[in-house]
Amino acid sequence: QVQLVESGPGLVKPSQTLSLTCTVNGASITTDGYNWIWIRRPHGKELEWMGAINPSGSTVYNPSLKSRIFISRDTSRNQFALHLESVTPEDTGVYYCVRDRLIVTTQRGGSWGPGIQVTVSP
Repeated sequence: QVQLVESGPGLVKPSQTLSLTCTVNGASITTDGYNWIWIRRPHGKELEWMGAINPSGSTVYNPSLKSRIFISRDTSRNQFALHLESVTPEDTGVYYCVRDRLIVTTQRGGSWGPGIQVTVSP
């Protein structure tokens, strides 16, 4: 059974870059058929799809974040990472890493990590 766990800082200062890592156990991030996704729930708002990386390493991003977001992966560690530049307090929320057959989704049909709370504050 696949398990995903998010890790990273819980507090980031405005204008800094937020970097989160998702560690995957029980499945390879290079195996065809599944995409590896970052989703967040900004404080007080609905779930927001941020972007994804597929088994070949190709990425796709939410256009509203495209200028600030970068998703990378480390296949030797079976991890993928989110990097979000120039954060503001509006980026405060819970961040989830997800495995799903769909590449753009916020539905709970795939496998989700427990989520990590990130606060952007001076």
